[in-house]
Amino acid sequence: MQGLYIHVPFCPTICPYCDFHVVRRHGGVVAAYLKRLVEEARALYEQYPGPLQTLYLGGGTPSFLRNAELEALFAALPWQIGGAEVTLEANPGTLNPERLALLKNLGVNRLSLGVQSFQEGVLKTLGRAHGRKGALKAVEMSLEAGFRTSIDLILGLPGQNLEADLREARALGVGHVSAYTLQIEPGTPFELSRLQTDEEQEALAFERAEALLGEAGFVRYEVSNFARPHQESQHNTLYWRLGFWGALGPGAAAHLPAGPAKALYAVRATNPPLPRWLAGEAPTVEEISPLEHAKEALMLGLRLSKGVDVREIERRTGLDLWSSLSFVAERLASQGHLALEARRIRARSLSTIHPLILQLWNVLDSVSLPDSTPH
Repeated sequence: MQGLYIHVPFCPTICPYCDFHVVRRHGGVVAAYLKRLVEEARALYEQYPGPLQTLYLGGGTPSFLRNAELEALFAALPWQIGGAEVTLEANPGTLNPERLALLKNLGVNRLSLGVQSFQEGVLKTLGRAHGRKGALKAVEMSLEAGFRTSIDLILGLPGQNLEADLREARALGVGHVSAYTLQIEPGTPFELSRLQTDEEQEALAFERAEALLGEAGFVRYEVSNFARPHQESQHNTLYWRLGFWGALGPGAAAHLPAGPAKALYAVRATNPPLPRWLAGEAPTVEEISPLEHAKEALMLGLRLSKGVDVREIERRTGLDLWSSLSFVAERLASQGHLALEARRIRARSLSTIHPLILQLWNVLDSVSLPDSTPH
């Protein structure tokens, strides 16, 4: 287990586009959450004592916890985190110099700030609790306090001045920008409001983001992520490389080794929602075969600008993948869609990876399975 994700489900407000597992704090729910977290952390640590390479606290709004609650959360973790990338998601309105000093003392060294936009009208439409000044102040304080700082932006929004948001983002001095398009999820207020998005405009928005951020030294290293040199998210890269990570908290999903079972490569364990998690209900476990792992690893690896090394997936799974992939990969390369370097494949453009992934994914259905597959 290389990394650990902790889900903190509490939010001061719930945005109208959000479909994550989030709740408002009430009664003694945070205290109950922290008590259950101690139990879950101890059980996971007995199996995977670490040390950790990455720790990521997501939500929800982890920075919404009070100082004593943050201290209790970190005290619940038996792992050694010195030297790890430790990321905490934060909303601009939850930060101040005292809070930042506490986070640094607890071992946090990277902040992911939910800015979304620097424009008052857009922020109001999104239901964000902060305004432009609050966003700028939070970024300034984070950088002054010495944190590696990432900001989230939503691109292609109705009424958004995209150029202004991108130019603002690149001028701030942050090392990382995560850029997304707005997804209208079922059951959210945005679905009921019938807000419309434009796929063509969203595609153009990513092209402008790549160009404008690129002028300031940002590299689009993943479909939705841009970083200055050495500022990539190590934890999220663990996801895209499909390594192994544990997960704590309601709704959190882990990806862990399957153990000695030769027919399996990994298991995905997903915790239940908060009430059932507090009651001690076990996670739902999905078994992942070597072939399923290979397909997921190919799909996620192609999201990265460096692409994916098929030889490494073959080494992990014991499967002969290239004999099935080579014809389609070479054809896509001859058409200018893929670059091939030995058995490493990467997309020429991250804006056009989805049809490529589908073609390669379908080819893997023809892979012959051996009687047993080593890890």
